[in-house]
Amino acid sequence: MTPSSKADKKAAVDAATWMFNITTSVGIIIVNKALMATYGFTFATTLTGLHFATTTFMTVVLRWLGYIQPSHLPASELLKFVLVANFSIVGMNVSLMWNSVGFYQIAKLCIIPVSCLLEVAFDKIRYSRDTKLSILLVLVGVAVCTVTDVSVNAKGFVAASIAVWTTSLQQYYVNYLQRKYSLSSFSLLRHTAPVQAGSLLLVGPFLDYWLTDKRVNAFNYDVASTMLILLSCTIAVGTNLSQFMCIGRFTAVSFQVLGHMKTILVLILGFIFFGREGLNLHVVVGMIIAVVGMIWYGNASSKPGGKERHSHLLPKTNQQASGTSDKH
Repeated sequence: MTPSSKADKKAAVDAATWMFNITTSVGIIIVNKALMATYGFTFATTLTGLHFATTTFMTVVLRWLGYIQPSHLPASELLKFVLVANFSIVGMNVSLMWNSVGFYQIAKLCIIPVSCLLEVAFDKIRYSRDTKLSILLVLVGVAVCTVTDVSVNAKGFVAASIAVWTTSLQQYYVNYLQRKYSLSSFSLLRHTAPVQAGSLLLVGPFLDYWLTDKRVNAFNYDVASTMLILLSCTIAVGTNLSQFMCIGRFTAVSFQVLGHMKTILVLILGFIFFGREGLNLHVVVGMIIAVVGMIWYGNASSKPGGKERHSHLLPKTNQQASGTSDKH
């Protein structure tokens, strides 16, 4: 295969991976909004536990069919990952409950600079000026079209800080574990999903009761709400898998920066399906700024020197370790 055909194939797979992630992520957001707003199923942590339980079932079936090869992940690494990932999920849910929507959105935007900091600190990544400016432009654009009311309180700030750092660490860790232990996205999910499912289903009902003062076992499970829960769990399999695929193929920073396209699409679909009352000039301007920033980031980070790893921190036995540059 010639270098040009290899590059074309990689570009096609990269695009398909992003589309898979965007489609499943936007789909699950819309389904969960309907489930929570229309039917009052506000048990977010328990629902996430059900998502991972469904993902676990998928990995068991694929392992049985021979699509997932045997692999090894040390118990210490698995426990660290699950701890960070679960704190990320709980932190985001608590942050949303305790903060205004505006401050919650600002906290989510902070994941990008924290992810950059982790890559600089642990992987010795260096960003070009254009790459830094494009990231800044995306942050400004998304902030303009999503941040409205901003009010801060002490406990909300603590919850948001925990959510930002643990989410950044979890996404960095996904890329790190895949590189260090030569794990595919399926293999990593096979190790992590069962432990996350068990722990979240154990803690989730109590945490959800504390946050909402409602019991998950007392919910009225009619046919419509049960079908939406099943649909949410089914889509979540794709969301979980595509997140690992994207971060494994690219980096946590690229996943966050280009991932804000999902935010734009959710806003657009919201205007289409739920009315145009939120569609105004500053929202449209924010969307345009964010999209321009994403395109700029894609071009800037893929150029030589746009985003480079200056040292090798992973063992040479790693089959997937990056070379001197880390594109996207």
